[in-house]
Amino acid sequence: MSKSMWAGALMVSALLSCMAAFAGEPTHEYFTTSDGIKIHYMQLGEGSPVVLIHGYTGSAEGNWYRNGIAETLAKNHRVIALDCRNHGRSDKPQENGPGKAEDVIELMDHLKIEKAHVHGYSMGGMITGRLLASNPERFLTAAFGGSGISETDPDLQAKAAAMDKEGTDPQEAEASRALRIRHAMDNGASREEAEKMADAPRETPRPTTGAAGAAAPPRPRLEIDLTKVTVPVLAINGEFDRPHAKTERMARELKNFKNIVLPGKSHLTAIAAPYIPKEYIENLAAFIDANDSK
Repeated sequence: MSKSMWAGALMVSALLSCMAAFAGEPTHEYFTTSDGIKIHYMQLGEGSPVVLIHGYTGSAEGNWYRNGIAETLAKNHRVIALDCRNHGRSDKPQENGPGKAEDVIELMDHLKIEKAHVHGYSMGGMITGRLLASNPERFLTAAFGGSGISETDPDLQAKAAAMDKEGTDPQEAEASRALRIRHAMDNGASREEAEKMADAPRETPRPTTGAAGAAAPPRPRLEIDLTKVTVPVLAINGEFDRPHAKTERMARELKNFKNIVLPGKSHLTAIAAPYIPKEYIENLAAFIDANDSK
């Protein structure tokens, strides 16, 4: 990392420390799902609830606190960020397994939250889509980061994909390595072991759809009629993270949709500290505040 990048990272770190001091420290709590899985979640702030769902191989702390998103939202809201099952400090019944939409509803029931804003990144966005399909009445708004709801028609899929730019943010590989190290440490590796695992040669190239440069486990196809979704919806994607492929259907079919594309950003540099642009946080906070229940 260059001297200018280190200086930028130090500035971001100082800013996040100030934000944390302003908002207070988050709580760390647990609840047990109906199938016996212990789920860790963090809470910060007061006001209308915002549920945050991290990406594959990520965590509540890494996806929302290291970059300042949780602290910013906590100025006006009660922020609840969970570690999905198989991630972070939650139980891991399935090695490298995904999260589960039903756990979000059970957490809301546990906390006696009738309605909430929901925002998910990458895998968390896929979970957000399933929540809109299964329990739309439980949400005030839905925001997708590093994700969206793709076309189902092959011709429309190809047309949307053709609109997206080739390339990547040059800092994407660095951000991916940092996330792989954290994920390995979350699963019991020492720092030294995690770094060796992150630097080990890969047998095959990894797709860029997963939060750590790896593809999340396959999920059943989402069945949803977007024309019947009534809540406001936001999508935030990096310029080099297939934003059109993820959102053209949403722009066409949703009644209330806002789309943000972050110039020069890829899947991880759109959200990971210290690479996250201020536009991500500002647009998310403004969207939630503008559509808050009165």
